Amino acid sequence: MSAQRTISFPSQDLIDAVGAFPENLKPVLWDLNNDPQVPLDDIEIAVMPYMATADTLRSIRKAENLKVVQTQTTGYDGMVELIGDRADINTAAGVHAASTAEMAIGLAIASLRGFPQAVRDQQEDHWNPRQWPGLADRTVGLVGVGGIGHEIRKRLEPFEVNLLRYGSAARTDEYGQVFATSDLPAHAPKIDVLILIVPLNDSTHHLVDAPLLAKLPDGATVVNVARGPVVDTDALVAEVASGRLNVASDVFDPEPLTQDHPLWKCPNALIIPHNGGNTAAFFPRMVKLLQRQVAAWSAGETGENLVHRS
Repeated sequence: MSAQRTISFPSQDLIDAVGAFPENLKPVLWDLNNDPQVPLDDIEIAVMPYMATADTLRSIRKAENLKVVQTQTTGYDGMVELIGDRADINTAAGVHAASTAEMAIGLAIASLRGFPQAVRDQQEDHWNPRQWPGLADRTVGLVGVGGIGHEIRKRLEPFEVNLLRYGSAARTDEYGQVFATSDLPAHAPKIDVLILIVPLNDSTHHLVDAPLLAKLPDGATVVNVARGPVVDTDALVAEVASGRLNVASDVFDPEPLTQDHPLWKCPNALIIPHNGGNTAAFFPRMVKLLQRQVAAWSAGETGENLVHRS
């Protein structure tokens, strides 16, 4: 039996749900806000809190002997800078795929069928039938062909859309053609719905900028379930406030939106407070992943979804 390693969890509920631990892994409670149950130097593996603030996440630096960090999110932007090369980083890729895809489709349908306006009409007791674009026969640009992008693609199939998919490089996969993101400006004039589900990195920061937005046709809708900074917020606000484009987004830059942010006042903006992965499916799926990770770590393996190696 190898030497016992200490693994921290952000909640007792998570420890209890994971269940019995191998003898060479000792679970302890550490939410990064309060002191753990053991000396910080004992912690070698840390499961991060879900959707923690940047200030909270910085506390992970206190664990000087950390070897593995497990996120509860698919994205890990900022984590490499925070952890450096002293620990592996594993993500929760796959855990949020269904719920985030669900959010993307829901945002598109809600915007293209006028649900926000219907809610406003209901609040005013106003019967207001009118024609909306709808999703059928629209050209949808899906930017991102990873796990969540795949789930969005599947969910778009019944809606009879013209789907254009974009990845980091042009290629053909089992589902057809994937264009390069560099092709977006040329294709933008025919894209009615632009769905974003890419990781945030140097190449995707402000991927959707003022020139690209200007090329989208009048009435187009931007759906962002990626990260806020993938879109140039100032450029987006200018287009949405003018009434030319619509936005239906789960993520923003900044987050949270300030109370005086102009998007709040735009009737053609549907604002969701970064809630894409936060459904009842999250906890049991996260537990199943952690059970597999615990077994892997106990056996001296790296585990699933390793995105950064120390």
